[in-house]
Amino acid sequence: MSETKYIFVTGGVASSLGKGIISASIGKLLQARGYKITIQKFDPYINIDPGTLNPYEHGECYVTADGQETDLDLGHYERFTGIETTKYNNYTTGKIYKSVIEKERRGDYLGKTIQVIPHITDEIKRDIMFLGKKNDYDFVISEIGGTVGDIEGLPFLEAIRQLKWDLGKRALCIHLTYVPYLAAAKELKTKPTQHSVKELQSVGIQPDILVLRAEHELSQSLRKKVANFCNVDADAVIQSIDMPTIYEVPVRMAEQKLDTIILNKFGMKVNEEQVILGPWKDFLTRRHNAKSVVNIGLVGKYDLQDAYKSILEALSQSATYNDYKLKTHFINSEKLTKEDVGEKVSAMDGIIICPGFGQRGIEGKILAAEYCRNNDIPTFGICLGMQIMVIEFARNVLKYADANSSEMDEKTPHNVIDIMEEQKNITNMGGTMRLGAYKCRLDEQSLAFQAYQKTEISERHRHRFEFNDTYKNEFEAQGMHCSGVNPDTNLVEIVEVPKLKWYLGTQFHPEYSSRVLAPHPLFMSFIKASIENKEQKQGK
Repeated sequence: MSETKYIFVTGGVASSLGKGIISASIGKLLQARGYKITIQKFDPYINIDPGTLNPYEHGECYVTADGQETDLDLGHYERFTGIETTKYNNYTTGKIYKSVIEKERRGDYLGKTIQVIPHITDEIKRDIMFLGKKNDYDFVISEIGGTVGDIEGLPFLEAIRQLKWDLGKRALCIHLTYVPYLAAAKELKTKPTQHSVKELQSVGIQPDILVLRAEHELSQSLRKKVANFCNVDADAVIQSIDMPTIYEVPVRMAEQKLDTIILNKFGMKVNEEQVILGPWKDFLTRRHNAKSVVNIGLVGKYDLQDAYKSILEALSQSATYNDYKLKTHFINSEKLTKEDVGEKVSAMDGIIICPGFGQRGIEGKILAAEYCRNNDIPTFGICLGMQIMVIEFARNVLKYADANSSEMDEKTPHNVIDIMEEQKNITNMGGTMRLGAYKCRLDEQSLAFQAYQKTEISERHRHRFEFNDTYKNEFEAQGMHCSGVNPDTNLVEIVEVPKLKWYLGTQFHPEYSSRVLAPHPLFMSFIKASIENKEQKQGK
């Protein structure tokens, strides 16, 4: 291919319709045809990035290998396609305005009045085009966050309008809308979609393809009606029905030849045979055929699934490859007490001590870690979860009753978790943590090595506090092994208790590296241990 093609994905009627999943599915289908793709997300909010956002506001913060805090949709992009995203794959209004203002302060605009058009829209256009110019991608897919009609999204839509005009047949727009079902009338209603497309047309954008999200099957006559009212080809109206799992979506899109429609719109030669997606379908077959259930408890303070999205997906993928169905149970660490911790935790086959920040729910996590360690329940601590394991071990095995992290108690005499040296003089909160991929060297006589089957790994981080090396020998002497260490800084990355079935914590976030077709080795090992624990309890 000579020139990069650009696909814009917009959404209407309501938010949370699944633009990220549709974008990832389009990328997957084009990859299956041999094309090189990347996907980027544009978020209209004014925050520079999601790093300072409460998970209740925006779900988890996903971290790229190069250390950018990004939207959780980038996790879907990576899990579906196996691509590695970077800081150039996620932009916000705040990031764009910051760049323009910095240029203005430097005098780059030569004294001109800075305006939304052309300066902000030109910056957006540069960001959209950057990846296509920097790398030889066949397709760049750009998802626009929010809903058509939102005030904050207007500059992005204007930038797309201009690019569609500039690029001609090298750009197209896919618009995702919602077709509600009115139970009282027993009818599917297309009017919201018509209004959404009208709103898009009012800013000068004519969608080339419509994807209709619905809970019920859409008839051909209904889809033809939408096509007629929205000036879209009849065969370019695709339905996206609710599926048991998001991993079904690429298959459903392939069945409707979405990839073929896209290539035809670009005037490209198309092999009319349907995309095979063999390994992907094999994964789905294993998922559907699994009968037994493994129960995993997530001990954390955020009672919403998007806060731990990557963890849930990593667990789900690993359960499938172990031929089990996953059932997760949220255990609110704020409400855990000595009296009920056993009742809530003992029923689980395995426990995740979840990541997070701040004091809230910490003591409940410590109670859960103590119960799991004393009762030999497979336990996986991630980031703060690993630090919780260390604090609990220090209090109850090393007998430092006042042991803590200096994040929770600056005056603790036994700061077994302490702030990293390079973090001590930092005052700004956003984008200042230890972020991105770092090396870790594994002890060959460790559970971690058994999982990875290699001595050097690279995993992504997002933290300010670390294991305090001053106490390392004491922990080792009492049975907590520091099995993974950064070769450059000697930062302890992994701790485990070898005498237990599976009791391991990582300072990094392994969930960011798990893929549909390449599940993460630590999650695979943890799920396997949890299944063995379940079978042992059942006397198998």
